[in-house]
Amino acid sequence: MTRTRKSLFVVQSRYNRWMNHKLYGVCEQVPDEQRKQDMGAFFRSIHGTLNHLLLGDRLWMGRFTGADYPVRSLDQELYDDFAALWRARTETDTAIASWIDSLGEDDLDRVISVRAIVTRKTHRFRLADALLHFFHHQTHHRGQVTTLLSQLGYDFGTTDMMWMPGIEIVDEQGP
Repeated sequence: MTRTRKSLFVVQSRYNRWMNHKLYGVCEQVPDEQRKQDMGAFFRSIHGTLNHLLLGDRLWMGRFTGADYPVRSLDQELYDDFAALWRARTETDTAIASWIDSLGEDDLDRVISVRAIVTRKTHRFRLADALLHFFHHQTHHRGQVTTLLSQLGYDFGTTDMMWMPGIEIVDEQGP
């Protein structure tokens, strides 16, 4: 079966949703004080990194859809309460998946203009290239969170996309 470019982004949005659900399930076991403890990460703590991930996703979705998402800084805390953060994460993951599903193959060649938060300069990118960054950014920061969880003694399990339910092709002869 030949995959389209869009189908690869559909897989990435499914992986994003799956990993975030797993990640938040483990993070829920961590006491709030430990989740918010400064562990020397770029966004200081597990909670700070989760907030940054949600902020980044909302910022990029706003850029993709043309719906402005105001941001003061890249370490801005959106939610102090973990349960509220998880609900917002779930809602955002649903919105990402729905939006990706709505794209046509030609949409991926559309050029978007992006104003950088740090430099305030405007840049232009093909949507497909910006989406690659979007999904890589998520993976990068989730990796930081899993490292912090490991340092606290929490077993996260597998993070490999190849073990995501539904990705393996199974026919009558087996895998």
